[in-house]
Amino acid sequence: MRLGRVASPDGVAFVSIEGDGADAVVREIAEHPFGNPTFTGRSWPLADVRLLAPILASKVICIGKNYAAHAEEMGGPAPADPVIFMKPSTSIQSPNAPIILPPSSSQVDYEGELAVVIGRPCKDVPAARAGEVILGYTVANDVTARDQQRHDGQWTRAKGYDTFCPLGPWIETSLDPSDLEIVTEVDGQVKQRSRTSLLLHDIPKLIEWITTVMTLLPGDVILTGTPEGVGPLQAGQTVSVTVSGIGTLSNPVAAKR
Repeated sequence: MRLGRVASPDGVAFVSIEGDGADAVVREIAEHPFGNPTFTGRSWPLADVRLLAPILASKVICIGKNYAAHAEEMGGPAPADPVIFMKPSTSIQSPNAPIILPPSSSQVDYEGELAVVIGRPCKDVPAARAGEVILGYTVANDVTARDQQRHDGQWTRAKGYDTFCPLGPWIETSLDPSDLEIVTEVDGQVKQRSRTSLLLHDIPKLIEWITTVMTLLPGDVILTGTPEGVGPLQAGQTVSVTVSGIGTLSNPVAAKR
């Protein structure tokens, strides 16, 4: 199932997205997308609604330096264990909505990633059972104020600005994430190209590692790490991240007014 969240003529709703292209239709889910969703009977053409970030997360957990080539370009060794940090829920941004550049930063970078969406409350999940707690997968951009990341030493400010976590365009619930292509483009020029098969720590291990630390709740999002090729964004540009089997997440870039 392809799950999304939209602003429709009748308000905001979770939906199932069916079909492709001009024929795509969204069917309104009665309450939430977890478990076995039920439907209200209302539907709209996808072209008549606005896609929002597909999930409302209580927290976004991110993995740093999870591709060897990215660790190398950042000037350090690949970590032996997953490095986790967090972005606030207020950093989540919808597809096609702007990434706002803060005036306090002189270098804001894109970081295209595969994201995992959690489907039920979980704690201390062994890697072998990680699939049982996953709702599905979406596309993310871990936008980062790189100069502030270097200055602060820890990453909360650099990663936490409003709009610094675009998610979307939807969640794919039936997907094998083990070898998906990730491509990031800025104004149509390819900047990152890699595959999830190159993750240093795979998704089951990440879920096991994270849930030894904290309880994950339905809708929580895990950003699995970015490959090499990160770089700066400028106002007026458009950044797009495509993950095979899911789709493309695009956002314009704007200076804060």
